Amino acid sequence: MSTPHTAREALQEFAVWLETERRASEKTIEAYQRDIGNFISFLVEHLGGEPHVSDLKKLSRHDVVAWLARRRTEDNLAASSRARAASSLRAFYRFLDRRLDAANAKAMMFESPRRPHRLPRPLPEKLAAEAIEIAGDGDGDDVAEWVLARDAAILSLLYGAGLRLSEALSLTGKDTPAPDALRVYGKGRKVRIVPLIRVVREAINDYRKACPYPAAPDEPLFRGTKGGPLNPRLVQRLMEKLRIRLGLPETATPHALRHSFATHLLANGGDLRSIQALLGHASLSTTQIYTGVDAARLMKVHAEAHPRA
Repeated sequence: MSTPHTAREALQEFAVWLETERRASEKTIEAYQRDIGNFISFLVEHLGGEPHVSDLKKLSRHDVVAWLARRRTEDNLAASSRARAASSLRAFYRFLDRRLDAANAKAMMFESPRRPHRLPRPLPEKLAAEAIEIAGDGDGDDVAEWVLARDAAILSLLYGAGLRLSEALSLTGKDTPAPDALRVYGKGRKVRIVPLIRVVREAINDYRKACPYPAAPDEPLFRGTKGGPLNPRLVQRLMEKLRIRLGLPETATPHALRHSFATHLLANGGDLRSIQALLGHASLSTTQIYTGVDAARLMKVHAEAHPRA
């Protein structure tokens, strides 16, 4: 590829670099392109013409602050989304520095919007177990036995192994019979090894035996009723039904089971480094948010049980 001259050409090359060298997911690349594309559109108005790479080298932090301010006032973008946009721009400028010799340290000397500090909302241990149990018996619904086994197996993977829903749905026939430890491809195609406890292995194997569709080593393990790959929306709907049956809050999503996995491990003596490895977090700071969840639980117990509280 020839050396990009316009900012949009640089963005195209950045997207290729993210895909081929960083192995970023499709959604991640789309988010970067959306954020930086918005910044370039802002510069068209701000500078009075289509910006070039040479223009990007000359911007000041005031130009970036003006963009973020417009994202807040005119686009009504939440602080978390503005923080993500700022992070996207920093990544783009790192690329410009390293690959296109277009460094601009001054422009990056802006203060990023503060993300709101929100703790994950895990399910209590009893309710997490009940959700899996009800998914597996259908609670009177007229559903095929193999579909019930499938639903129980998926929720077991989310809560019992801490998988993301996309990771669970990416499993193939080669992952059965369920091994003692599963090789999982997470974000950015990063590989991690996740141990499977007995109840999770049994749930996967029970589903595989009941499923009417054969699963070749390279075919999806979890199937829809017509035999195609299972749509993640169906798992989300399953959790919506379970919320009604168990009286759970709207935060009880498939991802909340992953939060529950981490929180319950920590509450029962798991160390942060191990939990980080199990979840596939690149940074320990991402995992540390669960210490806040556990601390909140301990504060509640203390307030309710201490005689002087």
